[in-house]
Amino acid sequence: MKLFRLWLATALVLLIVSSAGLAQESMIRVVATTTQAADLATILTQGVEDIQITGLMGAGVDPHLYKPTEADIAAMSAADAVIYSGLHLEGQFDTVFEALGQRGVIIFPVSKPVKDAGFVIGGFTLSAELTNVDDPHFWFDPRNWEMSALDLAETLAQLDPAHAETFRANAQAYTAQLQALFAWGEAGMSSVPEAQRHLVTSHDAFQYFGGAFGWQMTSIQGISTADEAGVGDVQAVIDTVIEGGIPVLFVESSVSPATINAVQEGVRAAGGSVRLGVRSLYSDAMDIPGTFGGTYTGMIASNIYTILQSFQCAGVAVTIPEWDSAVQPEPPADLLAPDCQ
Repeated sequence: MKLFRLWLATALVLLIVSSAGLAQESMIRVVATTTQAADLATILTQGVEDIQITGLMGAGVDPHLYKPTEADIAAMSAADAVIYSGLHLEGQFDTVFEALGQRGVIIFPVSKPVKDAGFVIGGFTLSAELTNVDDPHFWFDPRNWEMSALDLAETLAQLDPAHAETFRANAQAYTAQLQALFAWGEAGMSSVPEAQRHLVTSHDAFQYFGGAFGWQMTSIQGISTADEAGVGDVQAVIDTVIEGGIPVLFVESSVSPATINAVQEGVRAAGGSVRLGVRSLYSDAMDIPGTFGGTYTGMIASNIYTILQSFQCAGVAVTIPEWDSAVQPEPPADLLAPDCQ
């Protein structure tokens, strides 16, 4: 870790010095760390040609463990603004953000309005140095993402006043979609009998999701995938699944399936039965751009479809509402036809 920080500091100095003499271009450059932040920035800047959005993390990348590359640092050093998730999600970026902020680059966490409004879930431990921290997965409640969209629009308006009204209009249109998405998801998730509304996942990424839709959460790891899951953690989840008669376990797209597979094997060894979800859940990262799951709305909807279809395949009475066409993009046909085998 010390060697990485030394390399990071050296790289920052070299890149900042090398970029200091570059002429100011008319193009406004915005860098977004996570897939969710990049998607939001892209939506809010639609119709504005003089803003370039660059995303750093790709599909399925775990932001808890991601270390910025030299190319990432170069992109951020040349940026007018860096948009990131915050709440220690990008744990390896702190040194970079501090250096960029000292240079006058706008550093904006999209979690800020949610934190300021008091809607974050706190009291977690990440390490010996980071205790009583907030759960960084705030975006899993679409109502929180509405706040992020509106606040980011104002930040972009300050960055590019000539297009302020475009940013604000895009944010208003997008938040209307988020409200429709939440209503659609709430109708489906509440159709599962209350006693069976229990989501078991690899790491503790879905507390906001559970709070939004009235489900209980159980995970093997903590809020960061950097946490090591021990035998006792796996056994505790096995016991919870058996005692609660939980029918489905869910693998996450950006997390190794090893611990969830271990829970399934443990339940079976104890004479029980539990199936895996019909597909992985998106947790810390979305899918590739241009796909349904490569958008925030598609990511949330895919997870809801996956959960409801998986419980349906397990024999639970579930109602999956008709898709609200006010929300874009439309779900693909293959998402609507799960394989229950």
